[in-house]
Amino acid sequence: MTAPLVDISSVSHRFGQHTVLKNVSLQIEPGSYTILLGPSGSGKTTLLSILGGFVTPSEGKVLIRGEDCTDVPPAKRPTTTVFQDYALFPHMSVGGNVGFGLRMQGVDATTRAARAREALALVGLATAFDKKPHQLSGGQRQRVALARALVIEPAVLLLDEPLGALDLKLRRQMQDELKAIQKRVGTAFIHVTHDQEEAMALADHCVVMNDGRIEDEGPPERVYARPATRFSATFMGESTLISGTVTKAKDGTITVSTQVGPLSLPGTALAGTAVALAIRPEHLVLGAASGAVRLGTAKVSDVVFQGSFKRVLALSEKDPALHFIARVPAAAAVRPGDIVAVSCDAGDVILLAD
Repeated sequence: MTAPLVDISSVSHRFGQHTVLKNVSLQIEPGSYTILLGPSGSGKTTLLSILGGFVTPSEGKVLIRGEDCTDVPPAKRPTTTVFQDYALFPHMSVGGNVGFGLRMQGVDATTRAARAREALALVGLATAFDKKPHQLSGGQRQRVALARALVIEPAVLLLDEPLGALDLKLRRQMQDELKAIQKRVGTAFIHVTHDQEEAMALADHCVVMNDGRIEDEGPPERVYARPATRFSATFMGESTLISGTVTKAKDGTITVSTQVGPLSLPGTALAGTAVALAIRPEHLVLGAASGAVRLGTAKVSDVVFQGSFKRVLALSEKDPALHFIARVPAAAAVRPGDIVAVSCDAGDVILLAD
């Protein structure tokens, strides 16, 4: 079995009396693109800072390439960080910025220039070597920061919300470019974001954080399709959540008593167990559906056109506190005020511990 490139073991951290990381353990494989995903205050940026050497954890260890780097300063560990504000030197040329880390390593000027040009070509800025940062767009400056980080050939590249300052179109373009660059260079990327779509677009390893802990981790497809926790089901994409209690369990089928009535579903759980049922928007059906699990009727409260689909919010007539979130085709004739039947396929209901 291949040893992990990064091994974070039982890491906790406190700022004064406030604990921001709580016994976090995580392994990063070579060549992977890992996303640390979570809301503000979840601990993801602190964990990235610990990986980069900018913060020493209160407890626990960080091993990189099998070596204990817990107390090693940033300049002496095999990582480099791309910050959200790019942190480029305005008085230096683009080539000078990209070659700065090599200069600090004592690399001669000729070699620095050659490697800086190679790194700029890698990120699609081969002609920008002699320009100043202010002459570039935001997306180009982001790529210069990326080239500067990659030119020193780190074992791990850390990205602190690198796309947060870009507009939507440019952010999506840079997502494609980041993924392509990571595949070409093969360096492990660890990227912090609070954007779920960004996480799903980029990651092959998604780590969902909340309140200083890891709630869920794995391939983004699994985390989305079968989230491990209630929080993960609501943060990694949207879900309709229905609370209930298991009343019967036999032969891989359970009956759950809920506010919309008893539901028969595939799954295993002990009778009397409190559960939550999560249903993704694309799996909710508005209107009659034969053979589906019937969830009652609901009154449509909002319809939002989002290009390729409409996002529909509907309130259960049996329990108005229950909000159904559905995704329907863009051409669907549904309007606020409509009363609709709601159902889904039993196999699409995600069973969670409540």
